Amino acid sequence: MKYLCLIYNEERKLAAMSKVEREALVGEALTYDEELKHRGHFIAAHALQRTETAMTVRVRSGRVTATEGPVADLKEQLGGVILIDARDLNEAIQVASKMPGARVGSIEVRPVRGSDPKDGALC
Repeated sequence: MKYLCLIYNEERKLAAMSKVEREALVGEALTYDEELKHRGHFIAAHALQRTETAMTVRVRSGRVTATEGPVADLKEQLGGVILIDARDLNEAIQVASKMPGARVGSIEVRPVRGSDPKDGALC
């Protein structure tokens, strides 16, 4: 089954890290991506730009609005995503628990709709 790991972090906390600390964290994350590839879990990964670059788009009564910023102003912001393949949710949680971002933020693990033959639904 496919699982999307949504990586949330506190941009202020990351900005407060020294350049060396940030580079070490990024290096560790890239190394873990390579380990996931070797173990057959890795499908894709993308880091996101800071929330100040985000635009939120809504359509209401046929009218499109676009506002600057993320959907919600939260303590933690979505910083990236990793799409993995895992036997089940327990294995996906184990994979996510080793992601370096879990130490400085949180990882939301969600099954991808249509990746389990039992759910029969595609987006």
